[in-house]
Amino acid sequence: MADAVVMLTVISLFLFPVLCFALLILLPAALGVSIGIRRFYLTILLRIFEFATARIQQHDSRQDLNENRRETLPDNNAALQKEKNSLTSIKQEQKSSLVKVRSYGTLRREFELSDAYHFCRQGIEAIADDSVTKCFSAAELSSWNLLTRTNTHYEFVSMRLTILWVIGFLFRYCCLLPLRLLLATVSVSIFMVATATLSILPNTRYKRHVSKYVSLMCYRILARAFSAVVTYHNKENRAMGGGICVANHTSPIDVIILACDACYAMVGQRHGGFNGLIQRAMSRSEAHIWFERFEVKDRQAVSNRLKEHVSDPDKLPILIFPEGTCINNTSVMMFKKGSFEIGGTIYPVAMKYDARFCDAFWNSSKHTMIQYLLLMMTSWAIVCDVWYLPPMHRKEGEGAVEFANRVKHEIAQKGGLVDLIWDGQLKRMTVKEDFKKEQQKEYSKLLKIE
Repeated sequence: MADAVVMLTVISLFLFPVLCFALLILLPAALGVSIGIRRFYLTILLRIFEFATARIQQHDSRQDLNENRRETLPDNNAALQKEKNSLTSIKQEQKSSLVKVRSYGTLRREFELSDAYHFCRQGIEAIADDSVTKCFSAAELSSWNLLTRTNTHYEFVSMRLTILWVIGFLFRYCCLLPLRLLLATVSVSIFMVATATLSILPNTRYKRHVSKYVSLMCYRILARAFSAVVTYHNKENRAMGGGICVANHTSPIDVIILACDACYAMVGQRHGGFNGLIQRAMSRSEAHIWFERFEVKDRQAVSNRLKEHVSDPDKLPILIFPEGTCINNTSVMMFKKGSFEIGGTIYPVAMKYDARFCDAFWNSSKHTMIQYLLLMMTSWAIVCDVWYLPPMHRKEGEGAVEFANRVKHEIAQKGGLVDLIWDGQLKRMTVKEDFKKEQQKEYSKLLKIE
């Protein structure tokens, strides 16, 4: 009898956490409901951040750092006036030095070092206020969030903050990380088994309905693996079948965030290994668009495949990120026009992450995909706002580039992001010759050659 009691006790000790795991995480995710644990967790984190900020401010006040910063900060108006005066003087010097030029020959003979001031000033301004390169690095935080991966490090400012940081480190790596890895494993396993089962069923409306439910359930469980708290606005504007959903791009997790609320057809290059396994599992349940490596460069083949998908209203809406690369969630860069040449209805989506809890930006030149996912799973949480904008159509006589810029402007305005005209591929390539020629033309206007 005693042995039976001991065995039941041991079994109950193992079953209790399993039941809690199923009832508190898996079941709410499967039903698409929230019992408020994650939002309560965020409230506690905000209070901890406020305490840490207060301690840092006290430390700064003791050392009179604020006084020193105020003394060293330049007067903006004076700096602006100084810049205007310097600009005026440079132009006057250029005019005075170049006004005597009457031919290309005399220009060569009368060249002075001051003639290069224009390029020097433009280069210094580009370095001091570079709005492009900033988009490819993590944005600075106004306050510390107890993570050493941020731009400011205050973990050793005081003993209390050090103890708090150590406790947070142990909590993230010893509690959150194992739980999140378990959730990710459960989500992927359920998805693989469910899609394999669905592939046996005939392609009917019932299969599509079950497939959508399985997709939503698995993505919601996977979102729990990052402690994602997502707020969706204007759900009545969600993408419909036969449409194209376009969104700003910050992270590979963007797909998970959007797929927790609606089902989409994914577009991408066909891969091997684990990624290829996931792609094949996705294709068993829904019609996704995967291209071979040699087809990606064939724009006509890609366009035809997309048009064929959009023409069928029974298929899922296509999810596309027109920027083509990840931006640090402070700006929206140039949208590629290919997505806007297909036709059909465009459903814009604006996404904005809360950087206080996690820097969701993926810097692919610094971190691999595995390293990035590890950073995300050891962060506090992923908090994101998603706005569904009203559907947009291409106006009569409007080009694909103008339509893309109009959609981009609406997304940037709704998400509170900076609207930039630059191509996001500048992260991987040099500046085009056309941009260099524009600067040369502007400088040539200062030269009066007869």
